[in-house]
Amino acid sequence: MKRIAAVQDISCVGRCSLTVALPIISAMGVEACPLPTALLSSHTLFPEPYVCDLTEMLSGITDHWKRIGVSFDGIYTGYLGSLKQLDIISRFIDEFRGGGFVFIDPVMGDHGRLYSGFAPEYVGRMAEFCGKGDVIVPNLTEACFMLGRDYIGESYDRDDLKAILRGLTGLGASKAILTGVSMEPGRLGAAAFDSGSEEIFLCMGDRVEGSFHGTGDIFASVCVGALAKGESLGQAVECAVNFTCQSIKMTACDSPDRRFGVNYEKALPVLLNGENHQKN
Repeated sequence: MKRIAAVQDISCVGRCSLTVALPIISAMGVEACPLPTALLSSHTLFPEPYVCDLTEMLSGITDHWKRIGVSFDGIYTGYLGSLKQLDIISRFIDEFRGGGFVFIDPVMGDHGRLYSGFAPEYVGRMAEFCGKGDVIVPNLTEACFMLGRDYIGESYDRDDLKAILRGLTGLGASKAILTGVSMEPGRLGAAAFDSGSEEIFLCMGDRVEGSFHGTGDIFASVCVGALAKGESLGQAVECAVNFTCQSIKMTACDSPDRRFGVNYEKALPVLLNGENHQKN
């Protein structure tokens, strides 16, 4: 069985980060090993969550992994809350990547703004960190910030996307996936670029109006599971877009308080049965 190290925080209430990554990757038949960077009583859409920073514990965990000879087929990083964590996880990648792939989700902003607590210095350091990845998956905000571009909102065309994707692979990763892409009304999805083959992939699903917390984590986790199983970049993106769209549709039907995250659990049988390569 393939084994993935999943490096991000744990939010005990509100589906996101590790509470999304572990069940989704596991449902795809891949072992998911958490390396938690912080513990939160809930994600930050709920007021005043309790937060326990686990930075000082990271080296102890990874040192023990080295002593017992643990190896990974892939490393998946999500939210890293500080420059110090970037440094620690950068060293972790150097020590543990072996022959596996490194998948980096540079979580730091959305809708044209950085998340609270991130300074402009973090953007440059994250761009440098992305150079350690084989695949990076920013949203449009994160991509524009790392490339030093003005945020383009939804005013772009295919040539703009191609330029951004090429710029992202110029940071060092051979493959880039851009999330939150919309090329026509009522459709939303992702664009991906493989710098080796020069191929660009677009995959769109039905757009459901409203804000849905944690969808980026769902998307990235499905991509990681698919890549670990040997699927191509295009197949992984298609699988992730379809599963994320299905989860959002189920949430829109029966979850009035969307702070609790997207109801991906009802869609998990699709991953378990391998039926996720279908059009929305």
